[in-house]
Amino acid sequence: MKFTNLHNILVRSIADKAIINYSKEYLSGDLIDIGCGEKPYKKALDNVVDKHIGVDHENSNHNLSNAELIGSAYEIPVEDGSFDSALCTAVLEHLEEPYLALQECNRVLKKDGMAVYSIPFIWHIHEVPRDFFRYSKFGIEYLFDKAGFEIEKIEALSGFWITFGQLFVYYIHRFNRGPLRWFRIITFIGLIIQGFSFLLDKLDKAEDWTWMYVVAAKKR
Repeated sequence: MKFTNLHNILVRSIADKAIINYSKEYLSGDLIDIGCGEKPYKKALDNVVDKHIGVDHENSNHNLSNAELIGSAYEIPVEDGSFDSALCTAVLEHLEEPYLALQECNRVLKKDGMAVYSIPFIWHIHEVPRDFFRYSKFGIEYLFDKAGFEIEKIEALSGFWITFGQLFVYYIHRFNRGPLRWFRIITFIGLIIQGFSFLLDKLDKAEDWTWMYVVAAKKR
């Protein structure tokens, strides 16, 4: 773990654990990783799926060496029903037409194919200018149903304390420069806030303020 990446270690560790657990429970066979980026879950899924095929667009900010397919969430260059399962993590908020992207995921899945998505609800603007939407639980249910999926499970990954504690850490991280950066002051303050946020969330997980949902859905 890089020292400079500790400002968001709390949400990254929670999201990674949830996505891996959901993937082990719901994914199998040939997997399409939509918006794969650097394929952060490839190693964890080596013994879960038979093939891990990544697709990303040609103007991605990530290294395309991890993408076997160059395309988009709207146009994946494969035939209908090519995959047993799909993974798409923190991508849907960056798509202008999320419904069309879900339709395309549905198209490339086999009958009863499973998809695992992570989708933000309360979060700051990021990866500008390609940051378009945030999703409530009910919005997620509506979009997936409209696109031909049946949701098997949907889970809020945090309550109020983790969401707003982590957002506050992101806010003060903006000032992590000069002497504050040299002496790691902001970093240590951020770690303390994340630690307290984690403990308080255990005491009262008010899920209406979650930062992210993880969804498992089956193609109808």
